[in-house]
Amino acid sequence: MSKQADLVLRCQRTLVDGQIRPSAVVVKDGVVTAVLEYGAEVESVREEVIQLGVLMPGLVDTHVHINEPGRTEWEGFNTATQAAAAGGITTVVDMPLNCTPVTTTADALRQKLESLEGKLWVDCGFWGGVVPDSIGDLPELIEAGVLGVKSFTIHSGIDDFPMVEERHLREAIRILAPSGVPYLIHAELDKEHQEAPRIGSSYQTFLASRPRRWEDDAIDMLIDLGREAAAEGMQAKLHIVHLSSADALPALAAAQAEGLDISVETCPHYLTLWSEAIPDGKTLFKCCPPIREDENRQRLWQGLAEGTIEFVVSDHSPCTPQLKHIDSGDIEHAWGGISSLQFGLSLIWTEARERGYSLEQLVEWMATRPARFAGLGERKGRIAVGYDADFCVFDDDGEFVISSDMVKYRHKVTPYEGRRVTGLVTRTFVRGREIYADGDILDRPAGEPLLRQQAARQAREQ
Repeated sequence: MSKQADLVLRCQRTLVDGQIRPSAVVVKDGVVTAVLEYGAEVESVREEVIQLGVLMPGLVDTHVHINEPGRTEWEGFNTATQAAAAGGITTVVDMPLNCTPVTTTADALRQKLESLEGKLWVDCGFWGGVVPDSIGDLPELIEAGVLGVKSFTIHSGIDDFPMVEERHLREAIRILAPSGVPYLIHAELDKEHQEAPRIGSSYQTFLASRPRRWEDDAIDMLIDLGREAAAEGMQAKLHIVHLSSADALPALAAAQAEGLDISVETCPHYLTLWSEAIPDGKTLFKCCPPIREDENRQRLWQGLAEGTIEFVVSDHSPCTPQLKHIDSGDIEHAWGGISSLQFGLSLIWTEARERGYSLEQLVEWMATRPARFAGLGERKGRIAVGYDADFCVFDDDGEFVISSDMVKYRHKVTPYEGRRVTGLVTRTFVRGREIYADGDILDRPAGEPLLRQQAARQAREQ
């Protein structure tokens, strides 16, 4: 069999349809046009590459705080998407807060799109935001192309992105349900409104200040709202971001079993770090909700294996080193966010392999399912005919020590510095163009913005 092509990638270990097998992947105009036997003849090839390692779909990270426009001293599209490429991530979805203006209106989305021109090294979609004053703007925001929207049930850390209450959630659900887009929720709920303790540099005091019940109570409220909507004939598509409390898993599993459309993600830091090992004064480990005990971590892995937790994404939430209070060790006043974009694949593979999980499962958790969740499942997250030619070449036996000098995102800090991991991204391709190889960013920005109507139209055309 022969095919015309711009590019053919041959690899003895190619991950296709949940199996690793020898294949020749044929690419034309940035799209996979055929997946053939390894030795198949291909005509008129401009470039042919024989790969070592595993040829996998590019990862899809649906939880990245890029912070542009307005707070580019924290991050920015150029640096964030370079880091994504270095981590084998070929699609990110940007969060609606920490940028200025926050992405709660169609005009704010327009400003964001203008700010990223010439800066995307990977493809990028966008979540919109819902705050109490923006509920009326939801129809126009959805029409403008966001892939879904997000709210907080607790203070977001940013005053211009205020939290919503139950009544706001109920109203937003009714507007969103006909569109079918997901409603992402940062689920923490402080029912008691107790006075905040003095935390200082104590990690354990910080952990106690944001207990598991805050997450559990918020999730129970969302499940009730989903049931309420279902009773009225509406299907609310709810999503819990960065689940930290394993205590919420039974309620979530029960809600899913009864047919509610409520999905769950967690993050590398909740699966690879635990509170007993975090020293006081180490502000790089602060995030909200917090990294919890090791027994909680073990149950999160179980929830992932059983499918209650659907996928793993970074929640890359950077800031300046000054806002992180690294030198003083002031956990109380440090910005709560983990910087780890670029290292998630290696971190999760290191742990997953020790637990007996496969690369096939890893790709499902970090590429296929998040792509499907974001409405991109007809073009991202798989190596298949008609899909974008987004690839990660992965040395699953390679080992390295995470160091600050290899970081591609803006501020070269991470709680994982000095950690030895297994699994090395050696090359990354976005729509058939190689943009990362052996530690270096290549060529020029190859990424494109992904808007909802655009993605749906392209899927229909394919």
